[in-house]
Amino acid sequence: MIEALAVIAGLLAGSFLNVCIWRLPRDLSVVRPRSLCPRCRNPIAWFDNIPVVSFALLGGKCRHCRARIPIRYPAVELLTAALFWAAVRMHGASPAALKLGLFAALLVGLIFADLEQRILPDEFTLGGLGAGLAFAALVPVEPGLVSLFLAGAHPRLASLTEAAAGAAFCAGGIWLVGQLYYLIRRREGLGLGDVKMLGMIGAFLGLRQTLLVMLLGSLIGSVIGLLYIRLARKDAATYELPYGTFLGIAALAVSYLSASLP
Repeated sequence: MIEALAVIAGLLAGSFLNVCIWRLPRDLSVVRPRSLCPRCRNPIAWFDNIPVVSFALLGGKCRHCRARIPIRYPAVELLTAALFWAAVRMHGASPAALKLGLFAALLVGLIFADLEQRILPDEFTLGGLGAGLAFAALVPVEPGLVSLFLAGAHPRLASLTEAAAGAAFCAGGIWLVGQLYYLIRRREGLGLGDVKMLGMIGAFLGLRQTLLVMLLGSLIGSVIGLLYIRLARKDAATYELPYGTFLGIAALAVSYLSASLP
């Protein structure tokens, strides 16, 4: 029963994420106006806004102008539902499942916003940073290097310190790399959005797992980026890779694989 509720919650969360992915990079309110077709501007009725179902019934097209609805809409809804289901499957109805589900939703929003617009909205990154630190006091972050210096400390203090260290060191480290890149190449290599996103990931995962995310994200980005540049014949010197997308994929992999281990 709880797993079915998690799927429904994931579908609804995914529907809201689609609104955020479209509107936040454009500095639009996610509350008003109501959902409408970006081409014909007709409002979308509630029965045309049911996650996944409406897309299937409409054949992936707007009811009014027949413009194609991006496949991203059902993809985000199904992905978020699957991630919510997996969180509850592993942790049951618990704060740990809530933390993992929220983290996953934030990552899905960032993955697609960066992929489409090359923007990582502050609402996701900075809001997620605060949420990650708050959850660190409720759900322990995996102990890492910082915890060695806090032997005997209260578990909540140790967890919060580990989360804060993960946010600070990883965000600061990637910021420094970006500054060095700029000094050498005289152009921006990493934006502040990537820095803030790593701060958010660090707050949720702690220092050790976030370092793994950085390594895995860089590896994924290098492989996929080079393949895309070669196949699409892009200029490697000027093409902007969506690093946040690769970080998000890596963070999902690390967080869910670590949660599934005994």
